[in-house]
Amino acid sequence: MTDLVFRPLAAGESHLFHSLVPEDDGLVGRSLMGHTYAMTDEGGEYRPDWTWVALRDGTVVARAAWWAAPTDEKPIALDWFDFTDADAAVRLLRTAPLKAEYELLLPPGWRDRREVREAAQTRIDAAIVSGMELVVERYRYTWTPECGLPERTGRLEYRPEPDDAVVLDVLKRIGVGSLDAHTRRMVRLHGPDAAAREELEFLNWLQSPRAWWRLAYTPEGELAGIHVPGRNPGGFCVGFIGVLPGQRGHGYAYDLLVECTHDLVGHGAEKIAAATDQTNAPMAAHFAKAGYPVSQERVNLV
Repeated sequence: MTDLVFRPLAAGESHLFHSLVPEDDGLVGRSLMGHTYAMTDEGGEYRPDWTWVALRDGTVVARAAWWAAPTDEKPIALDWFDFTDADAAVRLLRTAPLKAEYELLLPPGWRDRREVREAAQTRIDAAIVSGMELVVERYRYTWTPECGLPERTGRLEYRPEPDDAVVLDVLKRIGVGSLDAHTRRMVRLHGPDAAAREELEFLNWLQSPRAWWRLAYTPEGELAGIHVPGRNPGGFCVGFIGVLPGQRGHGYAYDLLVECTHDLVGHGAEKIAAATDQTNAPMAAHFAKAGYPVSQERVNLV
C-alpha cells in the first residue's frame, strides 16, 4: 500500500479539502448545519496552516480543520474531521501539531437513526484512538422570538460588577460542586483557581461588552449568582449562568436564564444560542421551561 502523506494545506488549496466527500457527508458535523469550509484568503474562517490532510497517491483520504477567532494565536476547536480511511484519520490527528477540543455536531435524537449513529461513532472512535477522551454530551439550544419571551420572576436584583477579581472569586465559588463536566474536569486536573481563570478567560474572549455582565443578589443582599449575556463569532449567546453553592435549590438558575434572555433581546438579539450538559438535568429543565428548544446535540472530546 502506498505510504500516506500528512501535511497542512497552502493558500489556494481549498479544492483538496473539498475533494474528500465521505459517504456519510451531511449527516453529522459542520456540514449538517449547512456550514461550508473556506480559507481566510477566500473570505472564510479557516487558516490553511490549520487545515491538515492525509493523502494517498494524491487523493485525500482524511481531513481536519481547526478554528479560532481572527485574533487568537492558537486553535480553540477542531471543527472538521472527516475521512474515508479511519487509520489515516487517526494518524492525521496524531501527526498534526494542533490540539483543541473536538465538538461533534449532531441532530437531536441522533442515536435513533442508524446511519447518523454510525457516522457519529466512527468519528468518535477515531478521535479516541488518536488520544482524545470523551468529556460530555451536550444539548445546544436556539431561542427565537417565536419561542416566546419568558416572564421575569422578580426574585433577584442584578448589578454590574466591573472588577474581574470579584468575578473570578465568584466563578471559583460556583465551581464547587458544579454539574458542568468541563468545570469538574478542570478542577480535578488543575484545581479550582485554574478552572475559574479558564472560565473568566472565555468570558473576556466573547465579543460582547464587558458591561453586560451581571451579579445577582437576593432581596436580603446576599450574592446568589451571575449571568453573562454574550456574543460569540456566531451571534448572541447565553455566555454563562452560575449559582453559588449556598443558594442552590431555589431555582435561581432559571431566574438568571430569563434575565439573561431579556437582556440579550434588549441588546437586539433575534436569535440566541445556548448549551448545557445532558447530565445537567436541572439546567436542561430550566431551558425547557424558558422556551429554549433543542436544536442540536453535541459530543465533546479533548
